[in-house]
Amino acid sequence: MAKLSLFERRRRRVRTALRKRAGGRARLSVHRTGRHIYAQIIDDAEGRTVAAASTLGVETSGANVDAATQVGKRIAEAAKQAGVTTVVFDRGGYLYHGRVKALADAAREGGLEF
Repeated sequence: MAKLSLFERRRRRVRTALRKRAGGRARLSVHRTGRHIYAQIIDDAEGRTVAAASTLGVETSGANVDAATQVGKRIAEAAKQAGVTTVVFDRGGYLYHGRVKALADAAREGGLEF
């Protein structure tokens, strides 16, 4: 078995803890890169993506906190249209700080509960 990076170990630890306390709720997963930030709501029971939003194709000034806030608002709107109101927040291996926190706060303001 190959040795996992610290990021991958942290990501697996977060996902394992989420599965224990998810209680059948959908998962709001966040992925960020140097240029973009992505969010998707995943129904793990069915194994499909219910809603998604990102900075791709949107005129923003990169993947900064303002762009993450816009993605958070858009993912909350998309979730409402899909009929999802409560989720568990999957930050992946990222620290809950900066862009990840801004996305989560905007999603809460948009009506998602987690």
